[in-house]
Amino acid sequence: MRFISNWGILKILQKNDFIPTLLLLVLLFSCSPALKVTRVGSDTATDISGDWNDTDSRQVSRKMVAEMLAKPWCSEWTEAKGRNPVAVVGRMKNETMEHINTRAFIADIERELINSGKIAFAAVGSDRDEVRLERIDQLQNATDETIKDMGREIGADFMLFGAVASFVDQAGGEKAVSYQIDMYLVDIEKNLKVWAGQEKIKKVIKRSRVKL
Repeated sequence: MRFISNWGILKILQKNDFIPTLLLLVLLFSCSPALKVTRVGSDTATDISGDWNDTDSRQVSRKMVAEMLAKPWCSEWTEAKGRNPVAVVGRMKNETMEHINTRAFIADIERELINSGKIAFAAVGSDRDEVRLERIDQLQNATDETIKDMGREIGADFMLFGAVASFVDQAGGEKAVSYQIDMYLVDIEKNLKVWAGQEKIKKVIKRSRVKL
């Protein structure tokens, strides 16, 4: 089958006045451009849709963890106890209308906390369950010298909670989205909040109109 360009199609259609103008427009604008994929660095900031993305998760985690560990509670607790505090991440709520991968967000937070060297992290959820099953398995299959004892876990001292909310202001082809991320740290033994932080992100998305 011979290839005919868009310009060739236009010339043919112009000779046939009975073809509606609408059909002409449909034929011309239905030709989708070829897909192009460009690899970029994983730390490259990308905003295509304007929605919450990996860049937001990474940047918020870094800023809020740095702020949290810089406050007096951390150094005061470490000095009083003679060791680094142990923490776990609790509920991280998504209060936006978007789908936000909160598991990935929690993973970013955990990584920043662990790599800071100022706080130890206890396994939670399915990770903790698998470790406990491994200890049970060792009782049956490992040598006496390498069996890990039951009941020797380090209990967490603090639990981190958080929520991501959004506010949308839209008119015509322009939209402003503001994300508000709130986090607070709770002393598990005393049930006291020892730190509360907030970070905000604002994005303006403009959609240009198609000009014919």
